[in-house]
Amino acid sequence: MIRNKLNIAISMINYNLKIIFGNKFIYFMIAAITFFLIVTTIMLFADFTPMQDYVFNSLIFPGLLIIFYPVLFNIQNDKDARMLEIVFSIPNYRYSIYLLRFLITLVLLAVVILLMTLFSVFALVQVPIFEMVYEVMYPLLFMACLSFMFTTLIKNASGAAVVIVIIGLFFWIMSEPLEHSKWNIFLNPFNMPSDMSYTIWINVIFQNRLMLVVGSVISILWALINLQKREKFV
Repeated sequence: MIRNKLNIAISMINYNLKIIFGNKFIYFMIAAITFFLIVTTIMLFADFTPMQDYVFNSLIFPGLLIIFYPVLFNIQNDKDARMLEIVFSIPNYRYSIYLLRFLITLVLLAVVILLMTLFSVFALVQVPIFEMVYEVMYPLLFMACLSFMFTTLIKNASGAAVVIVIIGLFFWIMSEPLEHSKWNIFLNPFNMPSDMSYTIWINVIFQNRLMLVVGSVISILWALINLQKREKFV
């Protein structure tokens, strides 16, 4: 009984991995790795000594590239493959299947970020590996959940992609004026300002991470509510 359930779970994961890696996702993965290697090479031969905060920043953009396609095109791929009506016709199946794909994407993202961090330790500077992955996942999780929500709101992957790119660019541009603010979704916890006490800095990081987690939960719940409206998708 347990073995049958395990086999079914493994088969479902394998099937959804094929969907995630299908179409154009592999190109986003290659782009992410290429960008990371270019940035790492630049820092390796730069005149300055790379610090932990540089490694954090070098991981954000590749992470965004990795989650971009599988999250935004999660539902669109089923629609293009004429599978959406089948998925939505089974009660509660759409929740489990799309959440499973979302979870698989996050696990895949965490593994790639871990490998990139290990490479940074080897090539650039010693960093707390698991702490780095943990901190990087906060903004990436928020952007992934936000992307999933907009996909269910707009119901078109290309339209949702435009919105997410605009939002991402806005926060990326504002990351310098809001560099050490709790409102910066790309807040770098390894870049403590010299004019701020350690206690205040820890409090800023905590508030920032709390807002990102709350925003992620709200986005996922909103997306699940939107998935109830079957007729607007099919």
